Amino acid sequence: MGSKLSVNNHRADIIGLTYIYPVLSRRAGGLSIGINFNTNNTCNWRCVYCQVPNLSIGAAPDIDFELLAKELRLFLDDVLHGDFYDRFEVDADKRVIKDIAIAGNGEPTTLKEFARAVGLIGQIATEAGVFPSSDYVLISNGSLIHLPRVQEGLRVLNEYHGQVWFKFDSATEEGRRLVNNSTQSCQAAVENLLVASQLCPTKLQTCLFDFAGRGLPDTEKQAYLEVLKQVWEHSNVRRIMLYTIARPSAQPEAGQLAKLPADILEAFAGEIRELGFEVTVSV
Repeated sequence: MGSKLSVNNHRADIIGLTYIYPVLSRRAGGLSIGINFNTNNTCNWRCVYCQVPNLSIGAAPDIDFELLAKELRLFLDDVLHGDFYDRFEVDADKRVIKDIAIAGNGEPTTLKEFARAVGLIGQIATEAGVFPSSDYVLISNGSLIHLPRVQEGLRVLNEYHGQVWFKFDSATEEGRRLVNNSTQSCQAAVENLLVASQLCPTKLQTCLFDFAGRGLPDTEKQAYLEVLKQVWEHSNVRRIMLYTIARPSAQPEAGQLAKLPADILEAFAGEIRELGFEVTVSV
């Protein structure tokens, strides 16, 4: 038995597989097939809005490549030729594979054999006829892109016409510590963003929300806009996805978080567009 898929249900165990899970994505606008390398619920960051329960600091475990391949082939066959959409009551206009997204319950680039996994997924999806008509996406906090093994994975992703969705929630050191619990400097993040954009098409994704009643501080907005000026000048990154929280956080700060109103997000998007960027807003 299935249960209705919605943008509010991103459980990685919804179909009972280890590495594969379906998502109706607000940002993708249809079915996104998620790939979860972090089956141990570990990440090198701890974002306060993260929905992963029992999240701990760490890296993805070694992967069972045989099981990953088996599950992906099985699930793609179910979606393409089975009754998956009916079992999970997917609306007719969402019955299309928009992308295969490497995301999951932690930072996927912490996987040691990251490049091999990217290649295996690309190969299977191509054989099934999903690529190149659907997108291939890596959703990453970008913190490890300076590492050669991660850069090799981005080269493989690019071979399959993939793209990086690079998390960038704050352009201040205070904001990055507060929101992402990250000690990586803003400048290091920007440098990694520039590297990513050289290896593979890259978008910025930014989650904005009200934390402890502070709304969207002007200091955060101005710092973000200043960073975007650098990004415009030194990279080919031209697309930004702004969104706010849609599902309850599983972190201790959950009670302090609230969605930002659509008009605030749209107003900030307008300021970003004035710099020349294409901006999408999801609420």
